[in-house]
Amino acid sequence: MTELCDLTAVALRRMIGAKEISPVELLKSCKKRIRAVNPTLNAVTATIWPRAEKEAKAAEAAVMRGDYLGPLHGLPLGVKDLDDAEGLPTTFGSPIHKKNFPKKDSLMVQSCRRAGAIVVGKTNVPEFGAGANTNNPVWGPTGNPFDPKRICGGSSGGSAVALAASMLPLCTGSDTGGSLRIPAAFCGVVGVRGSPGLVPSERRGLGWTPLSVIGPMGRNTADASLMLSAIAVYDSADPFSHPSGSHFAELRPVDLSSLRVAVTEDFGFCPVDTRIRKTFQDRVKRFRSAFGTCVEATPDMGEADRAFEVLRAVSFLATHKENYEKRRHLLGPNLIANYEEGLRYSASDVAWAHAEQTRIFRRVQEFHQEFDLILSPTVSVPPFPWTQLYMEKINGKRLRTYFHWLALTYAMTLTGHPSISIPCGLEPTGTPFGLMVTGPHQSDRFTLETAHALEQLFAGDKVMRRPLPGIKKLSRR
Repeated sequence: MTELCDLTAVALRRMIGAKEISPVELLKSCKKRIRAVNPTLNAVTATIWPRAEKEAKAAEAAVMRGDYLGPLHGLPLGVKDLDDAEGLPTTFGSPIHKKNFPKKDSLMVQSCRRAGAIVVGKTNVPEFGAGANTNNPVWGPTGNPFDPKRICGGSSGGSAVALAASMLPLCTGSDTGGSLRIPAAFCGVVGVRGSPGLVPSERRGLGWTPLSVIGPMGRNTADASLMLSAIAVYDSADPFSHPSGSHFAELRPVDLSSLRVAVTEDFGFCPVDTRIRKTFQDRVKRFRSAFGTCVEATPDMGEADRAFEVLRAVSFLATHKENYEKRRHLLGPNLIANYEEGLRYSASDVAWAHAEQTRIFRRVQEFHQEFDLILSPTVSVPPFPWTQLYMEKINGKRLRTYFHWLALTYAMTLTGHPSISIPCGLEPTGTPFGLMVTGPHQSDRFTLETAHALEQLFAGDKVMRRPLPGIKKLSRR
């Protein structure tokens, strides 16, 4: 039997506005599901039930009075544990910040609250968001809802799992090398990496670099777009922020048959597991005819690996100098590896990396003059056991860094193009397969609308439609 918490955010918001359900009832349903499955999955960490229940009652009263209701009115929200939410700890998954209780919300959480969302709790992350295995010394590991012994991805892993298991209808996320898209792919939900500045962030240590963005996660593109309609605002704290002038709550239909599409298994440089290649090839055969043109092609990505490695390391130097020099003994191996890599680079290396990033961007822009869209796998490998910190080899070949298996997503991180992961059935190990949809520069609305059209196409195909985890197997109640 479907519970309230299983419904989409769009449906729930409509029902709240129509007085068909109460925010109080919805919160109770989410609380029941969290208590049932979170002991198995460990996606939701710190919670704030008394405040959330008080806010749900206030949201119910506002509906009954006929007050103006924001786009997220009455919807429970999970906040990634890299984002501040007043009343909850922001630990970053690190013992250094275990008792860190911020006094105010981050910009994104402020926007969500203004739109009527009710913050329920925090969602789990890797330590400081480094790597794509959501496991840290404060909260422990988060399991994949399709197989709790395997990773859920990261760094927005707790958010993706909370959505997939219907613990919460909306969650926040962030993305540098793929942290919105990878967990979305592994868990069968949607992660939206928008253009830098679309959702303003005050927390980037290097505000003038476009690698890191924050954004929405939902069970489908319509839900993620609903949340984006509340958080895509201008704020002067972010150098990249700009008035978008776009409205994301209503997605317009897209005629897929009018589109010119490039499909690529590896962007010409990414290591990809043979099972993922075969799954992608199968999916392309199934949806190819929906497009006007759909051919194998890839932009010239130059030395994307090296450029990303340098730029990523520089951001760690900017953010973690004090932690490394004064509290190194409290840092995990991923943090230490990233910081020490940064120490090895010269100013010449950094200048080269920025120049190479620019060259790659311009080549991808030129590529988009021929193609409206690029489709690729989201992740290079199926999810592996969470006891394994990262992937060391693909198809028997050793990887160049601990995050090299994230190359498919950081390829598009480098260029700053809007990039979305949507579910596209299962891969051979029985966990979700994610399809990455990348649009032209600053084409956030078009990319969302195209992803939504693809989602609708996949819904009618039993192989490609969004898979659902077995809630009964996950439940301890």
